[in-house]
Amino acid sequence: MAHRGNQARCPENTLAAFRQAFADGIDILETDLRLSRDRAFVCIHDASVDRTTDGSGAVAAMSRAELKALSAGCGRAGFEGEKIPLLEELLAIFPAEPLLALELKTDDFLVPAVVMRLHRELSRFQLLGRTLVLSFSFERLQAVRQAVPELPTGWITGRRLWPRPQVELHGVFWPLLLVNPLYPLLAHRQGQALCPLDPDPDRLLPLYCLLGCDAVLSDNPAATRPRLERWRRLHALIHGGGGAD
Repeated sequence: MAHRGNQARCPENTLAAFRQAFADGIDILETDLRLSRDRAFVCIHDASVDRTTDGSGAVAAMSRAELKALSAGCGRAGFEGEKIPLLEELLAIFPAEPLLALELKTDDFLVPAVVMRLHRELSRFQLLGRTLVLSFSFERLQAVRQAVPELPTGWITGRRLWPRPQVELHGVFWPLLLVNPLYPLLAHRQGQALCPLDPDPDRLLPLYCLLGCDAVLSDNPAATRPRLERWRRLHALIHGGGGAD
C-alpha cells in the first residue's frame, strides 16, 4: 500500500507521487481526503496547507481555486508545478488493477449527504468496487457504513490491543503487534484483514510475513515491493504458503 503515493521520490499526495506509485506496481494506493470551503474533495493530509505547499491557511477555509493556485511541491526541486489534487483528478488517472484507500480526515464525513456525494464520485469513475475508506475515527466509519453499506471500511488505531468488529481492515500501529502478536490471527478469525501502520516497513518485513499480515504500508513502494516479494517467497518455502499480500 503506497502511503500518500511514492513520497520518497515525489512530494506526498500529488499526482506525481500517485503516478510513480502506479509505476512501482503497487496493489493499493492510500491518500487523504478533506473538503475545501466550497466542498470539493481534495487529497491532502494536514488540516492546513503550510507544510506541503507555498501557501498558508486552513484547507477548509480555502476554495478549490485558491488551493489549486498553490504549489504542492513541498519545496522540492523539479516539482514546483505540482498542485493539490482534487479527488476527481486522481480517479481520472486511476489504473485498472490497484485498489484505492481513502483516509477520511474530517468530521465532514459524519454527514450522510457528504458520504453519498463521495459514493457518486467513485461510482462515476467506476471505482466504488475497488475503494475502501480508512479513519482513526470509528464514528466516521460507522457513518459511511450506514450511508453506503457496500463500501468497505478500515479502522486505524494506535492503542487497541485486539480487533474490533464492523470493519474489514485493521490499520494497527506496528508496536502493538509486538505486544500482541496474535492480532492478525484474531482479525482473520473475524474475516478481517490487517495492515501494520508502519510507513517504513522494510526492516520488519520478515516479522510481518511471519505474523500473516495481509498488506504493508510504505512511503517508498519502489524499494519495499521487491523486498516484500523475496520475503514472501522465503516464507512460502519454509511454511508452505501464506504471508503478506
